[in-house]
Amino acid sequence: MKTLEEKLSIDYGIVFDDKSLLDTAFTHTSYANEHRLLKISHNERLEFLGDAVLQLIISRYLFEKYPKKPEGDLSKLRSMIVREESLAGFSCYCGFDAYVKLGKGEEKSGGRERATILGDLFEAFLGALLLDKGVDAVENFLNQVVIPQVEKGNYQKVRDYKTALQEQLQVNGDVAISYRVTKESGPAHAKVFEVSVFVNDKAISSGSGKSKKQAEQAAAKEALERLSED
Repeated sequence: MKTLEEKLSIDYGIVFDDKSLLDTAFTHTSYANEHRLLKISHNERLEFLGDAVLQLIISRYLFEKYPKKPEGDLSKLRSMIVREESLAGFSCYCGFDAYVKLGKGEEKSGGRERATILGDLFEAFLGALLLDKGVDAVENFLNQVVIPQVEKGNYQKVRDYKTALQEQLQVNGDVAISYRVTKESGPAHAKVFEVSVFVNDKAISSGSGKSKKQAEQAAAKEALERLSED
């Protein structure tokens, strides 16, 4: 397997001057916590920075791309592009999931496939790239990875999984559907919520996200997928 530095150089023409920034971007909190004596930095601060530059670049792109769309439509489209699920997909597309450093517990519990972790990883990488190469380098990278998907129209349709689930479950009559927070984890500034969907007081699926709304949508999506398999 190629090293991360080789992959970035070959696939995207990116060579970091400050290798420590790249290393930090790919270090999850679980790994840093398991190696506290080494005082390893994790990627949460870079994630914060990457989120900001991502929002800016995508906002400008949409503003210029769709001069006749109203603010509300632009906001909805942007939210679909920068949502956790989309960013996790970009991480996998770039092969970043193979390189993220996770703690043993997180690794065993399937963290390498968790959308929350992979979405945060993508943002942390953008933050590291911004610090090392500047905003033009970030924009160039997004033009290679994200914008082609937008150009294909992959984010034009916003799906409300909660509404879709309700419609499917209530097709033969009313059922009681509720969403309950079952777990909260992480620091106050970066909480992760886990939510379960209950149908007539029976849990049928669960999901996680940076907000309760995100977690509810993830749980509803999982429920729909399970129903389609039955």
